[in-house]
Amino acid sequence: MRPAGRLAVITGASSGIGAAVADRLAGEGCPLILVGRDRARLDAVAARTGGRPVTADLSEPAGIDAVCDVADGRAALLVHGAGVGAAGPLADIPAATVGELTAVNLLAPVQLTRALLPTLRAEHGHVVFVASIAAIGVANEAVYSATKAGLRGFADALRVEADIGVTTVLPGAVDTPYFERRGRGYHRRFPRPVTAERVAAALVDAVRHNRAEVFVPRWLAVGARVHGLAPATFTRLSRRLDRGSGG
Repeated sequence: MRPAGRLAVITGASSGIGAAVADRLAGEGCPLILVGRDRARLDAVAARTGGRPVTADLSEPAGIDAVCDVADGRAALLVHGAGVGAAGPLADIPAATVGELTAVNLLAPVQLTRALLPTLRAEHGHVVFVASIAAIGVANEAVYSATKAGLRGFADALRVEADIGVTTVLPGAVDTPYFERRGRGYHRRFPRPVTAERVAAALVDAVRHNRAEVFVPRWLAVGARVHGLAPATFTRLSRRLDRGSGG
């Protein structure tokens, strides 16, 4: 798909990866619909990209309807960049937080994709899911990992079922406000966080070349392959890395 001139809907567009994707697609000449919950930040991104801000909670049906109304049957590219996190042992994660992560990270992308699918098909469009390397399992992020694994599985099924392009982007640690918002900073010495702009560049390139999955940085694909071929070995290596990281 050539993004230039095609209407793009970006969720989580107020900061981080979503905002970086908006900047890059604006440079490609794409008209943008910028979706998020922080109107002030959305307005700032809209001012520099020319996008249309839509304040919406996508965990609610009214939020899905609001985005579809603004898209008005013209969306050719849908980028799911919205996400929330929580860190800590599973037993310490409140039930309400489990519900929020599931609603925002998994159910909202499923519902918005379902709602926009007729439009995406008519436009010969493309949908991108910003998942995470956590989809293969990260200690003390069990719920977050589960939502991202679910997103990856949904994308795999959609790629087979729907006559549209489908890409899953699996970044490692990214230098965004995500870690502050989840309540625990990033303290690992390895791997080093990458920039949101680097993820956005890989994402847009993947759309252009219709790539099914992209890891950022690319060497993270090695861990995913080990996980798929030898899950017990992957678990042992992950435990060693977690103990050696200092948390």
